[in-house]
Amino acid sequence: MEATRPLALVTGASAGIGECFARELARRGHDLLLVARGLERLSILARELRAQHGAAVEVLAADLGRLEDLERVEERAAGAENLSLLVNNAGFGLGKDFLEADADAHEAMIRVHLIASVRLARAALPGMVGRRRGAVINLASVAGFLPRGGSVTYGATKGFLTFFTEALAVELRGTGVKVQALCPGLTHTEFHRRAQMDVSRKPGWLWMDAEEVVQSSLRCLERGRVVCVPGLKNRLFVALSRVVPRALLGAVVRRTDRKMQV
Repeated sequence: MEATRPLALVTGASAGIGECFARELARRGHDLLLVARGLERLSILARELRAQHGAAVEVLAADLGRLEDLERVEERAAGAENLSLLVNNAGFGLGKDFLEADADAHEAMIRVHLIASVRLARAALPGMVGRRRGAVINLASVAGFLPRGGSVTYGATKGFLTFFTEALAVELRGTGVKVQALCPGLTHTEFHRRAQMDVSRKPGWLWMDAEEVVQSSLRCLERGRVVCVPGLKNRLFVALSRVVPRALLGAVVRRTDRKMQV
């Protein structure tokens, strides 16, 4: 890739929010380094973006839960002189209570959500700081603010990513590099189907489209907002979570979940 255009690295780019980031960033003039486990879908997306936007698109098939794959992506991120944006989007849900999923599944989630995000940020940031420009977006979630069953490890990892990003923003102040924790709520993607989660009773007004989430994220990034919560309803949930006592909040979440399952 030539170093004349900004380069964005997007993980989990073959579907959902990651795919929407790839499409929007290509439209805005970025070249792309797209990472996901499935090479076929990545290659189809890459051909589309080259044809539609003239973007240079490189694809890397990698499972970020495997150290050897993660190291390949780290090496590519660290060596990209024109890397201007890292989107740590790769992730998955379990769709099970904590005790229903085995320990390996929880560990895999921690490796993909946390270890990969931290290591890729650590690989990308030295170059960005040296160039005094760039940004990292970490895909967190409204779930990181709400203690609830059925997504114990998921919510915990997303809460970590938000706190990690906020603390990183303090360290990076004055460097010219921005960071963002993107915290969407329910979003129309393949996420819930892949996790075998029944969301059929979730009311329609709770949902957003992935394109809306991406547009909100990029607006927040332009404004320097570290924690970006797309959608007024989601911002209200997060605001309440900060002031309601945790025990009461947990009880409310459990009661709401039960009503939606009846």
